[in-house]
Amino acid sequence: MTQTDHSGNRIVAPSKTERLLNRRATLRLIGGAGATALVGLSDSGKGRLGDDAHAAALLTPAQIPCVVRPSQTEGPFFVDERLERSDIRTDPMTNMVKPGVPLRLAMTVYRVDGSACTPLTGAYVDVWHCDALGLYSDVRDRSFDTRGQMFLRGYQITDQNGHVEFITIYPGWYSGRTVHIHFKVRLFAGTQRTFEFTSQLYFDDAITDVVHAQPPYNTKGPRDTRNNRDGIYTQNNSGAQLLLNLNKCVEGYVATFDIGLRMS
Repeated sequence: MTQTDHSGNRIVAPSKTERLLNRRATLRLIGGAGATALVGLSDSGKGRLGDDAHAAALLTPAQIPCVVRPSQTEGPFFVDERLERSDIRTDPMTNMVKPGVPLRLAMTVYRVDGSACTPLTGAYVDVWHCDALGLYSDVRDRSFDTRGQMFLRGYQITDQNGHVEFITIYPGWYSGRTVHIHFKVRLFAGTQRTFEFTSQLYFDDAITDVVHAQPPYNTKGPRDTRNNRDGIYTQNNSGAQLLLNLNKCVEGYVATFDIGLRMS
């Protein structure tokens, strides 16, 4: 059955079978994959089980409806590196880890067909964002040249539950934009791209204030643009529908996001 939430988003209520699949996905995260699946982070990028509050963060999206989210502009800094990895903090050329507050990003992608909402399996999910000082990798801009570096970029392929996870850092800021992460979902038939969806993810300003008061973020000074002053965030009120669900963990934050995609 299709409904709308209080923000006007289209919602497809999951069937009994789909709710069971979502529950099994959650049990997989905190059970069989629990030793590596969240919530604390170590320097090696491998997870360890956290406390009950962290486990609750994993349980939050277990039975949520399938929400169709808005697309947003790709921006100038997408580079199709074809770099498959879950820990995107490092530059693979030097193995140097970008400093910043650790962030575990867990996304679940659903296919929406009419009133049906099912996990989207085999989708390529790319994420990329700036470092703590506002720099993107492998691009040349007016104020920096990072060509040849590939930090804070990578993709994962959704599993049978439509799930991917990334280990990264909380992004910094650059002039004119609020804090955000870019993402792209693609499907391929061999080398032929058959579907593409691009959008951005956002952060609660109050949490960003806390993070950016810490080094190395605070060496850049206070940011000049918050969510409500960002032209992309505020366009058609789309940014409010793309806010991450953030939970504090021992060494940083866990962010979860679920998205339904209409494939036609």
